[in-house]
Amino acid sequence: MNKKTLYTLVGIVIAAVLAAMAYLIYSLNKSNEENKQMLELAEMDKREMENEYESFARQYNEMKTQINNDSLMAQLEQEQQRTQELLEELRRTKSNDAAEIARLKKELATMRQVLKSFVAEIDSLNRLNTQLSNENENLRQQQVVQQQQITNLSSEKASLTDKVEIASQLDATAVHISALNKRQKAAKKIADVKTIQVSFNIARNVTAAAGARTIYVRIVKPTGEAVDGGGTFAYENRNLEYAMRKDIEYNGEETPVTVYWNVTEMLVAGQYRVQIFADGKNIGGGSINFEK
Repeated sequence: MNKKTLYTLVGIVIAAVLAAMAYLIYSLNKSNEENKQMLELAEMDKREMENEYESFARQYNEMKTQINNDSLMAQLEQEQQRTQELLEELRRTKSNDAAEIARLKKELATMRQVLKSFVAEIDSLNRLNTQLSNENENLRQQQVVQQQQITNLSSEKASLTDKVEIASQLDATAVHISALNKRQKAAKKIADVKTIQVSFNIARNVTAAAGARTIYVRIVKPTGEAVDGGGTFAYENRNLEYAMRKDIEYNGEETPVTVYWNVTEMLVAGQYRVQIFADGKNIGGGSINFEK
């Protein structure tokens, strides 16, 4: 073999070796680059998992503020604790620990389903609570309406009672007052007056209850004082003096009444007012003037 041929073979071998070395270096660089990319992807995957675990923990906190159920609250706290534990495990796990990352990713999928079931249950409870609240509000509104109706009926009943009471009240009509002398004739002078006669009719009233009635007649002097009589009677939470009293039997028809007061004190000139009472009501009256 001549030198030229030898040099050629050596060149070919060197070229082959250099090509092989270049390919090896390229392959190693490519593998390192791929490994680097895989590590970066694994790290990103791990951070995403951590973010999701943290999100689950926050959601459990929010859900606990939306319920008032001890049993469900205990379950939420248990799952929240489990989520926190898995998050701590994930933080301690290296990104290139494929087996542990896979396990925690599987746990994450399970936790996601559990969280969804809690969300559905709480949503159902909230809808039920809203429905019950609306029903309670409707019941409250109905009670308000019913109470108003009862109040209106009570007012109407009270008004009707007042009207019936007013309608059934006795009424003294045709009141006539006479001053009589000792001969029971009309007295011409105040000094001659020995008896005051008061005559009137209890008017017909079919709404008034029939039965015994006590009629009281007062005579009020010009000074505003009542003349001396036989006693007192109740009227508007006080007692008034009466001059004359008479018991009658009232049957709803017009009933005439006459009473007499024998003068027991010196009369003065002026107007004397007569007031007639029955059933605790002032049912009529009149007046007479005496001159000196």
